[in-house]
Amino acid sequence: MPLTRRVFAAAITGTLATPALAQPAWPTRPVRLISPFAPGGPQDVPARYFVDYLTPRLGQPVIYDSRAGAGGQVGMQHVATATDGHTFLITSNSVATLPALRRELGFDPFTDLLPVTMVTEAPLVYCVRANGPTDLAAYIARAKEAPGRVSVGSSGVGSATHLASAFLMQKAGIELLHVPYRGAGLIMTALLGGEIDTFVGDLSLALEHIRAGTIRPIGVTTATRAPLLPQTPAIGESIAGYAVPFWFGLFAAKQTAPEAIARMNTELAPLAAADSELSRRMADRGSKLLLDGPAPLAARLRGEVPQWRQVVAAAGITPE
Repeated sequence: MPLTRRVFAAAITGTLATPALAQPAWPTRPVRLISPFAPGGPQDVPARYFVDYLTPRLGQPVIYDSRAGAGGQVGMQHVATATDGHTFLITSNSVATLPALRRELGFDPFTDLLPVTMVTEAPLVYCVRANGPTDLAAYIARAKEAPGRVSVGSSGVGSATHLASAFLMQKAGIELLHVPYRGAGLIMTALLGGEIDTFVGDLSLALEHIRAGTIRPIGVTTATRAPLLPQTPAIGESIAGYAVPFWFGLFAAKQTAPEAIARMNTELAPLAAADSELSRRMADRGSKLLLDGPAPLAARLRGEVPQWRQVVAAAGITPE
């Protein structure tokens, strides 16, 4: 074959092969970050930071969208059924509790959502009024002396705070009076007003009252003590097996390409440095920024889904 014909043939072959080899880099369209909760919750801080941080790095707009309803089920199901490869979910550990609380969930968190990374982990804190029990041991003793009379507020039936208390009752062998409210702020108001004996909720909400001396922390729910409350023991120090961290994770729809998940982790990983602006911001709220990839989030989900099914069943909470 003459040289010119060989060159021409090679050029044609290369041209035909190029589309198969040169796929467009992800993302090719705007990225959607879905929250299954109403705006103003603790997920807003990292989520809104991600929007501003990722948009220039991904070269596409990142759009934050709240799709609240049914304790997070609406937003989670929306992501689980997305097919565009550009839809992500930032959600709390309710993704692990809902399978125990809903008969018809509409999706399987193990097969319809792909773990991307843990985002944050924070303690819930148990607090009593300043004239209440001096520590967790005294609190447990009082609850055993008066079964069903020591009251504890929660953010509603099946909420993280309700399940944390149900788990505490089972592990400590006590019976508390569960009083549901419509939000953590109302629980704190009820505690300060003498309507209930115990607040359990977000450390950031309790801090100003703890520092003012109007309430006393008696335990945190993470496996280790909280840096902002180093003198307050982790409940697991005295009640073996008790650990209920409040966490947020980032998931993708099941049809998302592995390259997209890898890209998100690559871009987000630098934020986990202790001196990053977001790490400092979360630390001020009592949260630890993790951003440690898919494996820890997958392990967390595998461990907690069966745990909460057992807790819900033992507490007699009827799935809806």
